Amino acid sequence: MKVVVLGSGVIGVSSAYYLMQAGHDVTVIERQPGPALETSFANAGEISPGYASPWPAPGIPEKALKWLFMRHAPLIIRPRVDVDMAAWVLAMLRNCTSGRYARNKSRMVPLAEYSRDELRILRDRLSLQYDQREEGTLQLFRTQHQLDESAKDISVLKAYGVPFELLDRTGCVRVEPGLTHSREKFSGGLRLPNDDTGDCYKFTRSLATWLENNGVRFRYGVRIEALQNDGNTVSGIQTNEGVIHADAFVAALASYTPKLLKPLGLRVPVYPIKGYSITAPISEAARAPVSTLLDETYKIAITRLGDRIRVGGMAEIAGFSHDRPSRRRDTLIFCLNDLFPEAAQTENLELWSGLRPMTPDGPPIVGRTRLRNLYINTGHGTLGWTMACGSGRVLADLVSGTKPQIDAEALSLSRF
Repeated sequence: MKVVVLGSGVIGVSSAYYLMQAGHDVTVIERQPGPALETSFANAGEISPGYASPWPAPGIPEKALKWLFMRHAPLIIRPRVDVDMAAWVLAMLRNCTSGRYARNKSRMVPLAEYSRDELRILRDRLSLQYDQREEGTLQLFRTQHQLDESAKDISVLKAYGVPFELLDRTGCVRVEPGLTHSREKFSGGLRLPNDDTGDCYKFTRSLATWLENNGVRFRYGVRIEALQNDGNTVSGIQTNEGVIHADAFVAALASYTPKLLKPLGLRVPVYPIKGYSITAPISEAARAPVSTLLDETYKIAITRLGDRIRVGGMAEIAGFSHDRPSRRRDTLIFCLNDLFPEAAQTENLELWSGLRPMTPDGPPIVGRTRLRNLYINTGHGTLGWTMACGSGRVLADLVSGTKPQIDAEALSLSRF
């Protein structure tokens, strides 16, 4: 079957790989001049199934109000006249209950765990290199209250059988020796030893190159203008280079998916939540992180990627804004230097931003739409890198008429 994948971020390229493995004739359409040049380009680098949790959770509204007034705020809301923003925020708030949080997390953790396993299989099969490490993730608690509150997270980890270690200050320094020089600034941590790290851009670019060498066509610099349909099916894609026809189509355009599908009468509740990152060269390896550290106070991830440190985080609700205020860079540099002083060169760093495609309940949208040959793979929020391979495999199974290895029904657009 001829399948066209729209988008060449990590989600689109992973989907293309599994579709090709299933025997389909695959073409990828991308407006950029190469793969992974938008949201997948410089994310935090963590592959953390154990932290696959919905953004909407009990207590989030109260915490959000507090975050708005912090100097280095993890949440930034820039009010605007935007019906989609208002609808998304209201839907997100409706999911901030214990029952919905548990339901949504139960949909996310299996996909994230499955995805990590699929990634390792793919990596070993193709011998891909992307600064990967398997050293786990350390969630660092600056206060005793945060450490005490981790009991809630631990109960969830136990329920899903996710290995963990609850560490005191000395234990945190043992697994991340670079914290020796900031040990008085935290009380303890929660470590998930099975988590991975890696450069998402390097992975996606390497996989795209392998796919091109093995028969998948990539058409870069092609602007998608509209989907043509005859009521029950998509008949083609109108682009600036003409109409492209196929048997099936996969929309993996991250935050831009809703705009493309809206004229077809499909409501896709995905909204862009902007995140930021900096990438700093390591100046003293002994002071640098070993793997990924999550600063619970500022919601910042600090990750070792080869001879670099990636610092990423924050959630800015501002529509499709692409500006990069310098104060966001100041927050990232502060967190890095506060916990890993003198580990990296932090002068003249370029600030990057990406629009994370987030659903109001947390899980992504993976599956077929009411148009029988149109599929969606988007809405992964901050977990696109974590869930990419699992989502791609599930998507390819559904296109092929094969039952996925995990329950995919609750990931479909129909849940909304």
